[in-house]
Amino acid sequence: MTATDSAPLHWQTPPTPIDEQYDSPRSPIVRISPNRQWFLELERPSLPDIRLIVAPILRLAGLELNPKTWEPARAQGYGKMTVCSLDPEAAADPKARRTVVLPDQAQIRNLRWSPQGHYLAFTLTEDTGVSLWVLELVTAQARKLTESCLNGTYGNPCNWISEEQGLLCKMIPANHPEPPAAPEIPIGPQVENHAGEASPSRTYTNLLTTAHDADLFAYYLTSVLMQVGLDGTQTPLTDPCLIDEATPSPDGQWILLETLSRPFSYQVPLWRFPHRAEVLDLKGQSQGIVADLPLNETVLPQYDAVRPGRRWVNWRGDRPATLFWVEALDQGDPRIEVPHRDAVYQISAPFGPELPEPQLLWKLEMRLYRLRWGRENLAIGMEAWYDSRQLRLWKLDPTQTGGDPQLLHQRDFQDAYQDPGELVTVPGPYGWGTLLFAPDTESVYLEGYGASPKGVYPFLDRWNLATDTKERLWQAEDPYYEAVRVILDPEANQFITARQSSTEPNNFYRHDRRHQTLTPLTQFRDPLPWYAGITRHVVRYLRADGLTLSATLYLPPGYDPSQGPLPTLLWVYPEEFRSRDSAGQVTTAENAFSRPWGGSILFLLTQGYAILDNPSIPILGEEGEEPNDTYGEQLLSSAHAAVDFLVERGIADPDRVAVGGHSYGAFTVANLLAHSDRFRAGIARSGAYNRTLTPFGFQGEQRTYWEALETYTAMSPFTVADRIKTPLLLIHGGADSNPGTYPIQSERLFEAIKGLGGTVRWVVLPGEGHDYRSRQAVGHVLWEMVSWLDRYLKG
Repeated sequence: MTATDSAPLHWQTPPTPIDEQYDSPRSPIVRISPNRQWFLELERPSLPDIRLIVAPILRLAGLELNPKTWEPARAQGYGKMTVCSLDPEAAADPKARRTVVLPDQAQIRNLRWSPQGHYLAFTLTEDTGVSLWVLELVTAQARKLTESCLNGTYGNPCNWISEEQGLLCKMIPANHPEPPAAPEIPIGPQVENHAGEASPSRTYTNLLTTAHDADLFAYYLTSVLMQVGLDGTQTPLTDPCLIDEATPSPDGQWILLETLSRPFSYQVPLWRFPHRAEVLDLKGQSQGIVADLPLNETVLPQYDAVRPGRRWVNWRGDRPATLFWVEALDQGDPRIEVPHRDAVYQISAPFGPELPEPQLLWKLEMRLYRLRWGRENLAIGMEAWYDSRQLRLWKLDPTQTGGDPQLLHQRDFQDAYQDPGELVTVPGPYGWGTLLFAPDTESVYLEGYGASPKGVYPFLDRWNLATDTKERLWQAEDPYYEAVRVILDPEANQFITARQSSTEPNNFYRHDRRHQTLTPLTQFRDPLPWYAGITRHVVRYLRADGLTLSATLYLPPGYDPSQGPLPTLLWVYPEEFRSRDSAGQVTTAENAFSRPWGGSILFLLTQGYAILDNPSIPILGEEGEEPNDTYGEQLLSSAHAAVDFLVERGIADPDRVAVGGHSYGAFTVANLLAHSDRFRAGIARSGAYNRTLTPFGFQGEQRTYWEALETYTAMSPFTVADRIKTPLLLIHGGADSNPGTYPIQSERLFEAIKGLGGTVRWVVLPGEGHDYRSRQAVGHVLWEMVSWLDRYLKG
């Protein structure tokens, strides 16, 4: 590398035709109303200008805030919004599509359907803040309910009470003073003490670092809870406080108010700060405290570790006003051996002046994963344990102490072939999501992904819980990848799907099983017809140990094998498994529609490259073995199998193969270049390369550095940087806030390879985070990748 290589560059644009493609319009987002009468088409935003990315922000307690607008930094909203009818007869009528009139350059965020689906609440970002608007679906008319006074810094600022009572909103207190000024000179040193108790913690970013940070955090998260009527009336319900969330009960008679408080922490993000959950009446008067959790700075690296005390406090969706919560029975520590890990409790209205005695609903042997409420005497609970990858579904009777659990299903949650699907929910009697029951009252519905050895074909099943029998009602067929999005009636005779194929973009259709009709609801077109001629195949091949691997192979339009092998890029990302059966499964849909956008590697097809996307790199640990203890051997075996497959079929030239990846994939790239001679260039974006900087766990690794020193060392490409002689392009966002992938990771690897005489280029994108968002940065990254591969694979 010469001195001129380190000179500052202006933003570069990628070559033709990428320069006209990477920020092309995309199909709108579709949202369906709870009453199944309307759907919205929401225009997706373009890549923002770099000015949005580098605008001043505050990094406080794990958040990135825009102090000007009181919302998350770099927030982008939807653009144009169109209201469309779901009536199959009206769907074809252009008049059934009405564009909502909004201010120019509207930034639509925080969408919330009203419980009955007649209204949509949303926010607009203005120059000085966030305002609340409401859309009436019947008329497609939107009106402004508040000025730009919402506090959107954390979570959704508003939740519906009911269509009659309006919404609960977090608002900036009236006459809020100016933000606290930083001291002109330091008031003293920063000192932190620890009394000796073990307090492990995975690496976090954007934490509080000074007393001034703590004051700013308290200032910007302080809100007043306000009831806002659909006529614009505003009724304050609380004094200013640090509101986390305010959730009305399904019947609209009570409020679950969750707040944060001091002492804050410099070690953990805000979700570990002191947290209180209490019940209020509609006048804002406290009716009792449900949970009061102290500061918790002990964050174990194990995935099954949780915070001690009552967590997940929320309302049951099937009852007027019943609260439930989860409480760890093992102090939140998965290392402690106990017969039960979690317990679920519930209490019901009326509340105050003291809360009712909690009723035990369910004791779990694993951690609570999900609860689906059905009716008074039926719910379905899911428990899971990461270390064993086990998942169980249970039928529960909430009217019985202990729930009278009955096991419905058990599997390895990575075993896609045995996945029964997701339980279908619909708005219940109070507008909250509850299980959809068939007319027999004993059957529910499952929407499945449909992965199998034959391919991926989503399905719809009816599941009789009393007899444990399933009936296949519908399944996608070639040449489509099609999945159910909404069921319209209890018999599931009518439902809406999203359908795509290798040549057709994703569009929505209304199915009528009884009359065997199919009605298109949207007509989105191919945004990038240049890619209609590409070849896309899900390919399968074997690893040396006999494990089946797979990948998605992309070839440029018009490619003929007689033309000879192509320069080829492998884009990689490994995954840990506990089961050989799960590790060898193919879960990529052959019939998917693939069009690039943003920083997608598929743009390289325009430059004549073949791309092997996401080749399987299973890191398998069976029979008590830890997957990462043989990470290196399995990584090389998987990568070499992919290269051999491409070379043997004449697709890739063995002397013109590169490897790239993002985040954990970038870490993988550096390891491959250090231990393999099969690649001629590497691209590593936003990676971590020195595992001593993530000593309390990373990715799927749950052991600490001191418990698995040899594994951490062997897996860190930084420790073998002297072996990285293959040219490596390092790209990193200058403001990467992802835990573990600090920008210093790329900086230090660059310095190591440079000092050891390797070939390396280091690109820092000002203001960009873990993923790259601005038009300038994304265009420049594409230019860097094309230039790098052209130099080393075509030069």
